[in-house]
Amino acid sequence: MKKPILLIFGFLLAFSICKAQTINSTEADSLYYVSHYSLKMVKIQMRDKISLYAEVHIPNDASATKQYPFLMTRTPYNAKGDSKRLYANPSYAKLVREGYIFVFEDVRGRWRSEGKFVHERPEGKNADKKNQKEIDESTDTYDTLDWLLANIKGNNGKAGAFGVSYPGFYTTTAALSNHPALKAVSPQAPVTDWFKGDDVHHNGAFFWMDFFTFLPFFDNDNPANTKEHSFGVLPFLEADNYDYFLHKVRTPEYANSHLYKDSIQAWNDFRNHPDNDSYWRGMNPLPHANAIKAAVLTVGGWYDAEDLYGTLKTYETIKAQSPKTENKLAMGPWSHGGWWAKGDSLGNTSFGSQTGTYYIDSIFMPFMNAHLKTGSKDKLAGATVFETGTNIWRKFSSWPPSNTADKAVYLSADQNLIFEQPLAKNSYSEYLSDPAHPVPYQNVVSFERTRDYMVDDQRFASRRPDVISFESAPLQDDMTLAGVISADLLVSLSTTDADLVVKVIDVLPRPLNAKEADRVGSASNVAPEQGYQHLVRAEIMRGKYRNSLEKPEPFKPGEITSVKFDLPDLFHTFKKGHKIMVQIQSSWFPLVDRNPQQFLNIYNAKAEDYIKSTIRVYHDKDHPSHLVFHVLKG
Repeated sequence: MKKPILLIFGFLLAFSICKAQTINSTEADSLYYVSHYSLKMVKIQMRDKISLYAEVHIPNDASATKQYPFLMTRTPYNAKGDSKRLYANPSYAKLVREGYIFVFEDVRGRWRSEGKFVHERPEGKNADKKNQKEIDESTDTYDTLDWLLANIKGNNGKAGAFGVSYPGFYTTTAALSNHPALKAVSPQAPVTDWFKGDDVHHNGAFFWMDFFTFLPFFDNDNPANTKEHSFGVLPFLEADNYDYFLHKVRTPEYANSHLYKDSIQAWNDFRNHPDNDSYWRGMNPLPHANAIKAAVLTVGGWYDAEDLYGTLKTYETIKAQSPKTENKLAMGPWSHGGWWAKGDSLGNTSFGSQTGTYYIDSIFMPFMNAHLKTGSKDKLAGATVFETGTNIWRKFSSWPPSNTADKAVYLSADQNLIFEQPLAKNSYSEYLSDPAHPVPYQNVVSFERTRDYMVDDQRFASRRPDVISFESAPLQDDMTLAGVISADLLVSLSTTDADLVVKVIDVLPRPLNAKEADRVGSASNVAPEQGYQHLVRAEIMRGKYRNSLEKPEPFKPGEITSVKFDLPDLFHTFKKGHKIMVQIQSSWFPLVDRNPQQFLNIYNAKAEDYIKSTIRVYHDKDHPSHLVFHVLKG
């Protein structure tokens, strides 16, 4: 018995040392902050006389001879909470030691700031934000910077801005201000287009689970020193989200009439604008991203479940519309905001290193220091991107890399995935999509949407009759995909509408390694064995929006119809011996709301409107359903 006891003792000792080191590190960061910084809480008046609340953290030695740049985050999530990260988050603590004047500001109408809050407030028409009379987030940024420069001593006249998710949206609008002091901005997983690909919808499909909890959480925040977020109108939370949304809440219409009861303005706005009209288009700041003067570093994660689209689209748009802007991209193997943590793994997938440490040390700090302190151009590559599958960082002059070749991969009979156009006639695969038994997005039981689903094993879905899987032969060589994946499906429906979900999967030929096996030992949906179906990329298209997000069209039952849409960019290597799998299904629940599979306004659909649909996906010579990959050369 001595050996097990010694092992247990050794484990406890190691755990205690590790915990003590963590505590000591956090305490050291806190002590450094307390001894080197002072907090100033201020009200900053905007041009329309509304005052915004901000917390300004100033180095104690800031003076006329010792000057620091501003590093600002504008947030709807409580400036006081963000301030705590300066000593509670190790990456932020590095910035503290580097030396900045940190500014966290509550945006208009949130928490301690005056005025009316508007979700993704539309930009004004005047590109000259200094003289624009109409207020927007860009003018609020401009006025904030004017005040800071004039009232905070010891600044060097330069400012940077950054923020993750919704604060990423405010970072994009900060860039649009073109304030002369604003030298560098870093939109990180920025909220951008809430109908096309971020948060609320993907290609018109409503991301039901996230916003069911987010809207009460967000819209019921108390601006008067509330420490706890409120779930407001939600009467209870249950552990099993699949069961809860299928049998308790059932439909968006039920939520409106029984739970929300017109208590949440944003929910009313959403359901009153079921199509991509001027309401949604006005929220998107990117049409205004022209002639940006500040250097831009857009940051995102390949496994970001919320705003992967916004990250890539922000970088792409600035590259196209503002070509003279110093425009950089950083993409790592991260979930939403994961670059501010260790970033060594996600779910059952190990990345082989602390990628978050690499980000702060080799990307973010060098970028900000160059533009805000030395006044020089940063030395970052145009795109610093992590290659999943091989776990290596790669650098390119821009994204996507220019050295790629298009390669079509075709669905074929017997559910094979082939690299030549099929020759068969009248060939199709068929499944029955039943809204009463939707395909789950993940094989776990939880209430909140997990981040892990972006990399999860898909064998649970492969075994369902309402999911069709097409699998390639084992690859003879490594194949690296870089950029968007385009899906071109030829389908027929027995009803007038349906969703189509396309998933691209890396099928492993080997057992998991020891580290992976240890990590998945307690996960019921994973076995450390051959055939792990690692999700690489997935996307949904609400069928009625296949030709236009603005003008939905019904399907004609039984008629073969083309449905084309893009899956967001990836940078992944399928290794030699692995297989590529493509899965197609028509529900992704409760991540996405169920489609009644009839051409109607889903927000108003009653329970009896949800009907079964027979879906056929064609794969013959005349109807070659396929995907187009961008394969990296060399």
